[in-house]
Amino acid sequence: MSQVDLERVRRPAGVALAAGAVWLAGISPVPGVYLEPDAARRLDMLRKGHRWWVAGQHVAAAGTAAMPAAFARLALALPPGRSRALAGTAAVTLAAGAPFFVSELAMRASDLERFAARRFPAWPFYAYAWLHVLALGSLSGTLATLPHRKKEAAALALASAGCGVVLAKTGDIPPFVFYVAEQFAAGSLLRRGSRSGESPAGARE
Repeated sequence: MSQVDLERVRRPAGVALAAGAVWLAGISPVPGVYLEPDAARRLDMLRKGHRWWVAGQHVAAAGTAAMPAAFARLALALPPGRSRALAGTAAVTLAAGAPFFVSELAMRASDLERFAARRFPAWPFYAYAWLHVLALGSLSGTLATLPHRKKEAAALALASAGCGVVLAKTGDIPPFVFYVAEQFAAGSLLRRGSRSGESPAGARE
């Protein structure tokens, strides 16, 4: 089982953490709009916060695009073999899903009325969400191949399964759970081994 080279993963993992933070900062510049049940009130909230709302969608789009790029770099920083292959699969899956959500963010910024009335087509979000579920499963597999990260791997596996169940039953899921889970995966790669003493130079087997 290969060790993690902490020096090599530090920068791309940091980018993944930052990408998640950027996405989370941008996605809700109008507090409460996602929870408001009345379409007219949602539209009023969006109009009052129009400038912040549009800026937020651009910020969220930047985070959406940056996350798969960060995991692609992370995959290359991992030892060759299953770890790299699974992380690469996660990066490809995230990259495939990103355009679906970026396009929705563009619609959210340009058509407040349709967003408030929840009249956007559902399939782009479904595609984006299911691809994230698959990515979390791949990241769980990545961590399972690395030493001393079995608990994190199990947590991500549960997150992937839980998201899949919620999405299948309700047809919806708050996307922030994906980014928090992906930040968790990136952060776990920065943790030193608890027994074998992964060094900053990251000795490999």
